[in-house]
Amino acid sequence: MLTFALAVFFLIITPGPGVLSLAGVGAAFGFRHGSRYLLGLFIGTNLVTLGVITGLAAVMLADPRVRTLFYIVSVSYLAYLAFRIAFSGSKLAFIERANPPGVKGGILLQAVNPKAYAVNTAFFSAFAFLPNSPALEIAIKLLILNIIWIAIHFLWLWVGIFLRRLELPARTQRAINIGMAASMMIVVALAAFAPH
Repeated sequence: MLTFALAVFFLIITPGPGVLSLAGVGAAFGFRHGSRYLLGLFIGTNLVTLGVITGLAAVMLADPRVRTLFYIVSVSYLAYLAFRIAFSGSKLAFIERANPPGVKGGILLQAVNPKAYAVNTAFFSAFAFLPNSPALEIAIKLLILNIIWIAIHFLWLWVGIFLRRLELPARTQRAINIGMAASMMIVVALAAFAPH
């Protein structure tokens, strides 16, 4: 169980589309709007988790046409986000938007987030600690996963808000944007070159 919790911590804390965009929403719009977006990410990640646990995601992605469409949409959307982050200039908002994305935006991001599918597949197909009680193991994993997920995502929201309050020089803000975009592009590259 401890190994599972450590895996959850390290796989979720690493920059991916969800946490990077959440930090951006926090930086651009503050805690209230960031919390709404976080709620959407939470609902979305749990829908992905349910799809992985029930096998629905595997069934849907078994069709080569659906898998190819999902691949194109995911990689395109993540590349678009990376582009927007990299070219947002010296304003530390990571992603320029007139309005905050809200709950729906968080759900939609997780629906096309390949990291969410890969991580949840790893969590629920490995790290067995109750082989004689699979339902109880799934319930415990869900509890551990959600507790750690919530804590880490509030941390990333706080990071975005904190960076915005620092009023960093334009050059530093630009460097942070480029670093965030590079992290996003690593996720895009991994998705692009992974077997699909």
